[in-house]
Amino acid sequence: MPKIQNEIRRLRFEHGEMTQQVLADKIGVTRQTVNAIELGKYSPSLEAAFRIAAVFGMPLESVFRYSEE
Repeated sequence: MPKIQNEIRRLRFEHGEMTQQVLADKIGVTRQTVNAIELGKYSPSLEAAFRIAAVFGMPLESVFRYSEE
């Protein structure tokens, strides 16, 4: 089953231990949505994915990885 993996948890901690709520506020979603994305239970919209990458100042492919395994 295809899966999108992400580095959001690591990046949050590398950016001053940013909380899920702070990230959620920055990208315009709920904390629960950030949690679900972080855990791989929910794939973000393309727009949300780009917003997340922008918060961390990183290219999309440094935050998200797609695997078919």
